[in-house]
Amino acid sequence: MSKMSKRVVLTSLVGAAAVAGVAVAGIASATAPSAPTVDNASARFLPPSADTGGTFAFAADVADDSGVKSLKVLAWPNSSDLKPTAEEMEHAEKAACERVDDDEKSTCAYTLPVSGQEAEGMRKGDWTISVLLTARDGEKKFVPKATTINIDF
Repeated sequence: MSKMSKRVVLTSLVGAAAVAGVAVAGIASATAPSAPTVDNASARFLPPSADTGGTFAFAADVADDSGVKSLKVLAWPNSSDLKPTAEEMEHAEKAACERVDDDEKSTCAYTLPVSGQEAEGMRKGDWTISVLLTARDGEKKFVPKATTINIDF
């Protein structure tokens, strides 16, 4: 075999090995488990009126490759300096989660009725909503500031 043909064969083999390596890396990254995610978090507060009670509502899109087990929600006034931890969030109230288009993605909503007396006792100003997402495989995602809301009525 001539030197020229040996170089061509060697170059071809090195190129094929590089392409195979990229393909394997692509497959590995495509199948790697993803971390739980919390997106599009939003909150609103409707104060009570003479005719109806008030409502605090929170919603978020959540996902994990193993599916969503639960989303815990805690709203707290910034002036309280509460700063909950992931461990403390285990005792917060659960949002209702509904699968969206597959086993991985869900939309979660939390609604809390607020009476006139409760609304009167609420601190005015900015509130932070913290969440703890637990996936079916046990993996957790703590979001200390999922969103904020201003309570001023």
